[in-house]
Amino acid sequence: MEKVFKISEVENLAASVFGNEKHPLVIFLHGGGQTRFAWDDAAKNISANGFYVITYDLRGHGDSFWSEEGNYSIKDHKEDLAFLLKTLNKPANLVGASLGGMTSLLFVGDKKLSKFCKTLTMVDIGVYPNQEGSEKILNFMGSAKNGFSSLEEAANHISEFLPHRKKPKDLSGLHKNLRKKDDNRFYWHWDPKFLEGRKGRNNKDYFKPLEEAARNVKQPTLLIRGALSDVLTDADKDLFLNLVKHAEFEEIKNAFHMVAGDRNDIFQAAVYKFLKKHNQPLLNNK
Repeated sequence: MEKVFKISEVENLAASVFGNEKHPLVIFLHGGGQTRFAWDDAAKNISANGFYVITYDLRGHGDSFWSEEGNYSIKDHKEDLAFLLKTLNKPANLVGASLGGMTSLLFVGDKKLSKFCKTLTMVDIGVYPNQEGSEKILNFMGSAKNGFSSLEEAANHISEFLPHRKKPKDLSGLHKNLRKKDDNRFYWHWDPKFLEGRKGRNNKDYFKPLEEAARNVKQPTLLIRGALSDVLTDADKDLFLNLVKHAEFEEIKNAFHMVAGDRNDIFQAAVYKFLKKHNQPLLNNK
């Protein structure tokens, strides 16, 4: 079911909802350049096993509002998440990939907001993402500014960026990540302003608040890493596990940064196992 959360007269968060709202809440937050539909399969399966799942487009992505001022800092995304959870008035199990993970971490590390979080799952992101790996993603997001003439052309472009991933035969799903404009060309489904000012930021200075937030995390936490990731390094994985000493860790073989897309079955199993473990009393009473 599709749902819209209205922040203001002109600012809406587009969401998809799965399962029974009386069940334990899980919120999936996608990475930069993705949309809520990246979680569809996981959301359907996890909701079928006793959870109420919400996926939503981060601001500047998909069908959610695009900031005219280009306000796309992690703090801005955190404020949107705070609005959503205050509206729902229910603690959530947060599952965030990349940008979604950083948003979740900053949220949970805020002592005024942490009561709205039941558990935290970080998907291939820690505190200080590898600069080189991050730049590759940003360069891809900034590519094809003139759009694509067809879904086939877009699919070929994506395959060049993700050569390890098999190109799908059915390209209809690309409609969820592309917008067809009046010129009949397909464009990425995110605001170009999202990229402005992101490149060249000092890694330590910009991400320092995440380290401070990690020190405050008390909730059950799971860190998932793609074994072939060039974003979550061994050093940053160790730093995160040292800051959040109670965190559990799962490494998924043959997966790169986009873990859910590379090994979705193993990813889902790891997330569900963690959620079930830390929500068992609620699941028993559902």
